[in-house]
Amino acid sequence: MRSLLSFLLPLFLSTQFLSAAPALALAHAEIVTWDKYSVLVNGERIILLSGEFHPFRLPSPGLWLDVFQKIRATGLFTAVSIYLDWALLEGKRGLIRTEGVFALDQFFDAAQQAGVYLIARPGPYINSETKDPDYLEAITPYIHATGRLIAKAQITNGRPVILFQPENEYTMCVNTTGYTQVNNMTITGIDSSCLQKEYMVYVQEEYRKAGIFVPFIINDAFQVGNFAPGSGVGAGDIYSFDSYPARWDGSPEDPSDWSELINPLHGMYNFTSHEQVSPHAPMAISEFQGGVPNPWGGQGVEGSAAFINAEFERIFYKLNYGLRIAIQNLGNLGHPDGYTSYDIGAAVAENRGVHREKYSELKLQASFLRASPDYLTSQPDNSTFGVYTDTNHVVVTRLSTTSSNFYIVRHSDLTSLESSPYKLRVHTSIGNLTIPQLGGSLSLNGRDSKIHVVDYNVGGIKLIYSTAEIFSWKKAHAKSVLVLYGGENELHEFGLPVHVGLPRETEGDGVVARRSKNAIIVQWNVEGSRRVLTFGNGLEIHLLWPNEAYNYWALDLPRGRQGLYAAPSRAQDSVIVKAGYLLRTAEISGRTLHLTGDVNATTPVEVISTPTVVSSIVFNGKRLSTTYKAGRLRYINSLPELDATYDSDWTHCNLTQSNNPRSLSTTTSLYASDYSYHAGSLLYRGTFTATSSESSIYLLTEGGFAYGHSVWLNSTYLGSWEGNPKTMFYNQTFPLSNPLKRGAKYTITVLIDHMGLDPRGILDYQLTGRDKSSITWKLTGNLGGEQYQDHTRGPLNEGALFAERQGYHLPGAPTRRWKKTSPTDSIPAPGVGFYVTEFDLFIPVGYDIPLSLFVNGWQFGKYINHIGPQYRHPIPEGILNYSGRNTLALTVSSQEAGVLELGALELSADMVVQSGYEKPDLVEGERIY
Repeated sequence: MRSLLSFLLPLFLSTQFLSAAPALALAHAEIVTWDKYSVLVNGERIILLSGEFHPFRLPSPGLWLDVFQKIRATGLFTAVSIYLDWALLEGKRGLIRTEGVFALDQFFDAAQQAGVYLIARPGPYINSETKDPDYLEAITPYIHATGRLIAKAQITNGRPVILFQPENEYTMCVNTTGYTQVNNMTITGIDSSCLQKEYMVYVQEEYRKAGIFVPFIINDAFQVGNFAPGSGVGAGDIYSFDSYPARWDGSPEDPSDWSELINPLHGMYNFTSHEQVSPHAPMAISEFQGGVPNPWGGQGVEGSAAFINAEFERIFYKLNYGLRIAIQNLGNLGHPDGYTSYDIGAAVAENRGVHREKYSELKLQASFLRASPDYLTSQPDNSTFGVYTDTNHVVVTRLSTTSSNFYIVRHSDLTSLESSPYKLRVHTSIGNLTIPQLGGSLSLNGRDSKIHVVDYNVGGIKLIYSTAEIFSWKKAHAKSVLVLYGGENELHEFGLPVHVGLPRETEGDGVVARRSKNAIIVQWNVEGSRRVLTFGNGLEIHLLWPNEAYNYWALDLPRGRQGLYAAPSRAQDSVIVKAGYLLRTAEISGRTLHLTGDVNATTPVEVISTPTVVSSIVFNGKRLSTTYKAGRLRYINSLPELDATYDSDWTHCNLTQSNNPRSLSTTTSLYASDYSYHAGSLLYRGTFTATSSESSIYLLTEGGFAYGHSVWLNSTYLGSWEGNPKTMFYNQTFPLSNPLKRGAKYTITVLIDHMGLDPRGILDYQLTGRDKSSITWKLTGNLGGEQYQDHTRGPLNEGALFAERQGYHLPGAPTRRWKKTSPTDSIPAPGVGFYVTEFDLFIPVGYDIPLSLFVNGWQFGKYINHIGPQYRHPIPEGILNYSGRNTLALTVSSQEAGVLELGALELSADMVVQSGYEKPDLVEGERIY
C-alpha cells in the first residue's frame, strides 16, 4: 500500500590564470596564491576545512547567517562549498531567475559577516557534458549569468569567494571495454581517455570572460591526475579529487558494522601519488564523506548519523591529516536514490541543530589545526608499524617540521574495536624518549585516532611532548592557556622545560608531577572532572575529557578589515570560553566581552582566556518550550479529472519525434520533458472509443527511485504500482473485468508521482486487441510547465494535481465553503485528497525553535508510508511566520483499495534554545488570491 503525503513547502529543504583577461588577472594574482603546502590569502597561509551548504535547500535567506556562524564556530571550518542548481535557476530555457530565495547577494553577505570563505561550484554539470554545439549553446547563458554574479563576490572585490570549480568530476567517461588504474586498484568500466578536453577549456574560458579571476580548482573523481596543473589541455590551478570510504550504499542495519568501509590508503590515494600528480599545489579533497547517503526505505537520517559518526571523523579525517591535507570539503549534492532530505547525518542538521558529538568532534579537530600553524608546512612520512611504538597493532604517521613533530596514531585495522596498549618512542629536543616516562602504558581504545605532539610551541613555551590531544591554546593578557583532552580512563602524560617549575593544582587532584634532569613530567588518569594546573612563566593548562572539551569554544575576535576571517596562529586575536551548547561570536569592547550564542539549559559561562582584561560579560536571553498541533482542516477532492464530465484543456501529446536518447515505443512521444513538464507529479488522460474486444491495459512508466503510479478507467480504479526504493521504472498489466461497451468513449487516467529525477512518464502502453494509435493522449504537469507561474518558490515547487494547478495551496485561497474534516479521518477509496487549514504562531523574539511541518505554499517534503524513512520535515523560520498567521496545505494520495487512515499530523518543536541568532525576515511568496 502506497499512501503519499505531498507537503506543500519547498521541494528543497552539505597564482596562475588563463589568458582570457591577463592584465586584470595579474593585478589580482597576489590576493589568492598557493604553493605545495597551502592556499595563501594576502600572504597568510590558511587551511581550508570546508562544509557543503546549498542556499536553495534553506529558502529563508535570513537564516543563512545562522548556519554560517555554526560552521565558523568550530574554530577552523572557515570555508563553505556552494553548489548552484541549473534546473532551479533556468526552469525555462533562456529565462534565468536569481531573485528572491534564489538571489545570492544575501548569501554572500552572510558568509562575509560570519568570516567564511566560499568555494564556488556553479556547474552546469549534470553528468552528461559534451562539446556538442547544442549543449554548449544551452549552457553558455547560464555560465555567463552565474559567472557574473559570482565574479562580484570574489575576494578581488573584497568579498568571500576565493576558489572556483568550473566543472565537477568531468574526469571520466563510461566505456564498456575500458578501465582505469587508480594507484593499486583497477576500476572497470571507467576510462578517462575518451574525455572531450575541449569542453573543459570552453567552460573555463567562458567563466573567465564572465569575470572569474580567483584560482580554478579541479575536482577529479579519483586521484588519477585528470586536468591537474601542467597536464595539458584544460588543466586547472589546484588539483583535487573525491573520496567516500563508506561509498554510496547507505548505512547498514547495524551502524557499528564497518565491514564494507574502504581504507582510502589501500589503492585510492596517498601522499606519494599526490607528489606525482600535483607536486606544486596543496593536497586537496573536494568531496569527502561527511554523511552517508540514505535511500527511500533506508535507515533514515538518524541511522546515517549513527554510521558516519564521531568515530568515523576521528579515524578518517585524521587519516587525511596524516597526508597534510590543506583543502578538505565535507559533503556533496543530493543524489537520485535519496528522499526529500539529504541531511544524511551531517554535523549541522537540516533543521539547523547540531549533531552534538559529531559537531563537537569537528570542533576539537579544527581548533587544534587552527592553533598549529606548523602543520601546513610539515612533511608527511609513510605510515609505520613498530617504529614509533612497541606494537604492530597500531600504525603511526609522522609529520615533521624543522621545529615540531606530529604523530598520528590509529589501529592497523581501521574497523578494530580492540583496546591496544602501547608506548611511544620519539626523538625530542631533550633526546630520545620512551613515553610514558612515569610508568604505565598509553592506550588506543576501539575506533579512535590520536595526534601526539613533540616540541610544540605554546606562546613561546615549548611543550616537549604531549600524549593528550590539544584542543587549543591562546595568549592571554598575562598568561598562556593550553587546553588538553584525552579519552575517559586513559593514562596521559606531557613534558615541559625545567624552568617552568612544578605545577600548582588550582582545581582537581590526582595529578602526578616529577622533575627530571631535562623536563617537568606530568601524568594523570583522565576522569570526568576537570583539572587545572598553573606553572611558572604564566602557563595555565586545563586537563579535560572529551565531553568537557565539547563545552569549550575558541572564538576569533574581529580584526580590522579582515573581520572574522581566520588565519593560523592568531592567538592574540582569540578567546576561549566555556559555555555549553553553542557560542557564535565574541567581541571585546573596552573591558566588556560581548558573546552571542545558544543555550538549551541553564548554563554557566566561564571565561578561560582573553587577550585583554575584561571585567564584565554581555550574553543574550531566555528560553521557551512549546508544542502546537493542527486542528480540523478544509478538504477538497484533488483528482476531479476522474469525473466523466471533466474536459481537460491539457497539452496534446502529438510529437512523433523526441530528443530523448531512448527510442520511442509509442505512436507519439509521451515523454513529459518533450512537453516542458519536468517537476512534480504528472497526469495523463488517454481517450479511445471501445470495440468491446479490449481485455486489458498494459503500461510501462518511469519516474525514478521510489516513484509510483495509479490508473483509472473513467472513474473505476484499476490499480497501482506502489513504488520501491530500488525501482526506477515498472510495467504492469491491468485486466478489465467487464467488457467495454462498443462505441462508447473511455478515458484512461494515469497519475505518476515521481521523485524529481528521471521523470520520463509513460514509456509504453498497449490496449489489447487495438493499435496504439487508437488512443489519443493529453498530459499536464505543474501549472505552465516551463512557463511556471510561481517565480518566488521556483520551478520545482509544484506538481500536476488539481489543487496545485488552481493555487489552492497558497495563502488566501477560497477554502471557506469546503467540507470541514481532518486527514486523520478515514479516506474511503483510492484517490487524492487536499486539505488546508490556518494557524497562528507567537514565539517570543530571542528563541530559536525549529519546527517540522509544511506550510505557506512551499513544498517541503514527501512521505511514503510503506517506504519511508523520513517522517519529520523541518520548516525554517521565515517560511513559517513565527509571529502571525500561517496556511498549511496537505495532499494525501491513497493507492489502498480499501479505507486509508492517517495516524497523526503534528507541528512540533525540534528543540528549544535561547539564541543569539538574527531573526530572519518573512519570505514573501507569490499569492494568487
